[in-house]
Amino acid sequence: MTTWLTLLAAVYGALTAALLPRARYRLAAPEGAPPRTSCPDGHPLGPAPRSWLGRARCTECGPASSYGPGTARFAVCGAAICAALAAAVGPRPELAAWLLATPLCLLLASVDRETRRLPDVLTLPLALLTATALACAALFPRAGGDWRTALLGGAALALAYGAIHFANPAALGYGDVKLALALGVALGWYGWGALLLGALLGWLPAGAWGAVLLLTRRRSRHADIALGPSLLCGALATVLLHGLAV
Repeated sequence: MTTWLTLLAAVYGALTAALLPRARYRLAAPEGAPPRTSCPDGHPLGPAPRSWLGRARCTECGPASSYGPGTARFAVCGAAICAALAAAVGPRPELAAWLLATPLCLLLASVDRETRRLPDVLTLPLALLTATALACAALFPRAGGDWRTALLGGAALALAYGAIHFANPAALGYGDVKLALALGVALGWYGWGALLLGALLGWLPAGAWGAVLLLTRRRSRHADIALGPSLLCGALATVLLHGLAV
């Protein structure tokens, strides 16, 4: 059953992630600007300029024209992440929560990497989705976590990151604080140990990458690094580890 579940999860991940390029292009607008509705040449994205799902194309640049990451890259990442989650968590009800959250997490990571921003239109719905999905998962007997601890974990991590932000805004953006709410809910589902581990692992990739860039003189000490992808990777690694352990 686990094999079939993993295959189904991979297909789901590929199909849902393949719908993300248009949303990524629209949301990766300059700070303070509304979501994009036109291509870099000023033509409207087609066939529906205000739609959010699908490839980022315009009606005048031709069908071969696309902007930002391609569909294949998103599909491969979505398939790999969802397959790993299914293999680690197995047929437990919280798997549905992780699979539902994966496309939003992929989109957040891509937008943050491009713009150094985590839009509220993604972070806040992700927190609500994760909390609601885990509340439903907790109703089933095979649930591998605790919903109350999940809610407390979300509040605790958001408050901790909020304190860091207000003490030193350059170290942690306000978008990262809002993302912490969703990540804290997900990590808290597996307990306080998972919350601490996930918070620690979330800083390691960004710190390692920043050190590499400093050593190779490709960034200054004060240059921004997109922290969102690192926080998301830390949470994913923790969920996988605890999914295997439960």
